[in-house]
Amino acid sequence: MKLDMVMLRESQRSWWDSSGRRVGPAWLQWLWTLLFCAVLAVGFTGLGYFAFSRDSGGAWGDLSRWGELYLRNLVVCCTIGGLIHLSFDIAGWLMGGLQRVRAWAPWQRNLFFTAIPMAGTAVGWPLGMWLQGTELQRWTSGPQGTNTIVGNVLLALVLTWVFHQFFAIKSRQIEAERQATEAQLRLLQGQIEPHFLFNTLANVQALMDHDLGKAKQMLGAFTDYLRASLTQLRRDDSELGLELDLAEAYLSLLQGRMEERLTYRITAETAARGVLLPPLLLQPLVENAVVHGLESQLEGGHVDVHARVQDGYLVVEVSDNGRGLDAAPRTGARPGQANNGVALSNIRQRLLSRYGDQATLTLQDTAPGTRCTLRLPVPAAEPTRIAAKVST
Repeated sequence: MKLDMVMLRESQRSWWDSSGRRVGPAWLQWLWTLLFCAVLAVGFTGLGYFAFSRDSGGAWGDLSRWGELYLRNLVVCCTIGGLIHLSFDIAGWLMGGLQRVRAWAPWQRNLFFTAIPMAGTAVGWPLGMWLQGTELQRWTSGPQGTNTIVGNVLLALVLTWVFHQFFAIKSRQIEAERQATEAQLRLLQGQIEPHFLFNTLANVQALMDHDLGKAKQMLGAFTDYLRASLTQLRRDDSELGLELDLAEAYLSLLQGRMEERLTYRITAETAARGVLLPPLLLQPLVENAVVHGLESQLEGGHVDVHARVQDGYLVVEVSDNGRGLDAAPRTGARPGQANNGVALSNIRQRLLSRYGDQATLTLQDTAPGTRCTLRLPVPAAEPTRIAAKVST
């Protein structure tokens, strides 16, 4: 997956997110952990200076003293952070992904996301102290040893609770921003292009003079398309079957305009039709296949949409036999239609926000034409839900 600013931003946001989504390569998630530990060590260095150093000959201008304190705190913070990160990675591997935690009861999720940081702090603190050169036996022995141990345990509990609350607030904020972004992109993709709207109505008006039956048929198809697209805008999730119905309404409408210049076929496995996905995700791909691939060709062409479930993923392919990826922008193309980069960029951003790096959108030149493949993970509970729905 390409490492760009969008990827970095989503990866950093997913690091805060307690929902279990992880965006970007594993090393990037570790980098955020190390950066967080480095910043955290700054705070502990200041706290340590005021608690232990200022009355023992330390001075504000003694940079070597500050550096020594910072390195010690950095070792401890990185040890604790590394253990917690590793524990979450192991837990995710054992469970088949941290996303499964989202299906748990709230108290179970809170316990899970509290227990691991608490255990990591309890083990990582003394381990980090030992790694940075402290003799633990001398540190914990003597008359003050018990007080030191109890004090550090209580401090670890307080810090764990504080950071758990902080991450929970941050996670809720990110989820709210994600939903707002998703709604904005969905609204953008659901907008009907004025040229398409006016063209359709003009065609209906022209047909009414000499072919009233066909005009009624085209107006009916347009009504079906509007109803389906407006319904999808109000959904947070949509079944693929509804997305395919919307695509068929759109293609049927265009076929009334292009007549024999446009043919299409839509096929899908029963299991695939019931899979949930973000609404209005398929429609821009079908529009691109027609507008950028076929509409400018004198002979038109064919659009094929096929969906299946394969190896735990929903795979949707939109193919056409049109101009292909390497074709020059067509003469007279309207602004925004010279290429399909904006629509594809929006789709990729929605996928990244919803699925992390588990979903992909790829383009392939099939000479002639283009194949666009959408690949989404199917949640573990989906096959059971779909089977129950089909049986009823």
